[in-house]
Amino acid sequence: MAPALAPEKTYTIDDIYNLPDGSRAELIDGQIYYMAPPTRKHQEILSFLHAAIYNHITENKGECKVSPAPFAVFLFADNSKYLEPDISVICDKDKLDDQGCKGAPDWIIEIVSPGSRPMDYYTKLALYRSASVREYWIVDPMKQTILVYDMEHDSAPAIYSFADNIKVNIYDDLWIDFRKLTL
Repeated sequence: MAPALAPEKTYTIDDIYNLPDGSRAELIDGQIYYMAPPTRKHQEILSFLHAAIYNHITENKGECKVSPAPFAVFLFADNSKYLEPDISVICDKDKLDDQGCKGAPDWIIEIVSPGSRPMDYYTKLALYRSASVREYWIVDPMKQTILVYDMEHDSAPAIYSFADNIKVNIYDDLWIDFRKLTL
């Protein structure tokens, strides 16, 4: 008879909060996924996108809030999904508290890192879709592509490059011009 396998440890939100200072990780269904520090290129893309979105909201006196990582997103009430998207746009202020966002943001942007590719393209896409995120962008610096999922309208993903001016679906008048991104 083969020996029994040791059961895997199931982690909780308390384990996330007990990580050493400076550690970044996400919690999905009892498993912790550690995140590597972002690269310079990753941070430049994050800054470019955050500034464009923040400026649009501010200039138009918008109600939505934009938060760059690290920013806690609890996708579901049971706290089984704790994520730190690169950028979160939340238009329902009732979802915001001192810990972060309780429920699905309206728009999430993930910037792909070499170690996050399967997580961003598959795992998070499925999670964000099931949580009713309205729009999800996957920005891939290695491929210089942006996949735009308009999940509110259940559209097929649109594929753009870093040479495109991209319409944001949750807004009537916001375009992100990637040609202005300097890396």
